[in-house]
Amino acid sequence: MSEIEKLISICHRVYEKGFVAASDGNISVITEKNTVLITRSGICKGDVTENDILEFDFSGNHLKGDGKITTEFKLHLFAYSKRKEVNAVVHCHPVHATAFSLLGEGLVNHYFPEVILTIGKVHLCKYATPSTNDLALSLEPFIDFGWAFLLQNHGALTLGKNLDDAYFKMEKLEHTAETIYKARQLGKPQELSSDDVHRLVELSEETYGLTQDPRNVFD
Repeated sequence: MSEIEKLISICHRVYEKGFVAASDGNISVITEKNTVLITRSGICKGDVTENDILEFDFSGNHLKGDGKITTEFKLHLFAYSKRKEVNAVVHCHPVHATAFSLLGEGLVNHYFPEVILTIGKVHLCKYATPSTNDLALSLEPFIDFGWAFLLQNHGALTLGKNLDDAYFKMEKLEHTAETIYKARQLGKPQELSSDDVHRLVELSEETYGLTQDPRNVFD
């Protein structure tokens, strides 16, 4: 599957999952040519075709494709500039994760071992006006180590080593937010103990082949 075909596939999946509505969201990937493919502005992700994919260089120069670039391209470029291991970015408005952002809450408490090992803490990035440089800069406190972010009163952003990785982090983020939401309706969710978390991190690389930056796990 080509990079464009994979990008189109991920666009359709986020729409089918309900992570976006109407023309919300944007998805990008770095190509083998070291350029960026990104969805154009104003297109429903469920309708994306090859004609809706734009190609840019890292200076923001338009190389290929018809249509207007999303104003949130700055979010993607900022992430790529700060994290050399990141090759894909997914920005969506999943309902439960976005609801937590409206409450001014990040998802930083440890409830699930698999979340610790895959996305770690999901910090809340302070509200910034869409389309401005401030939106990208809202990531700055956590961009060096985070994989998933809540954008206050806006939505969510996940990073990945490839498109599948970034997509599955978004899927895991929304599943986690929904589960915590439902657990709160039943009572008070019980966090993992500090000892449990430390033990899990110690074993993670050997057992699961996963490593997590300590800044993305511990206070």
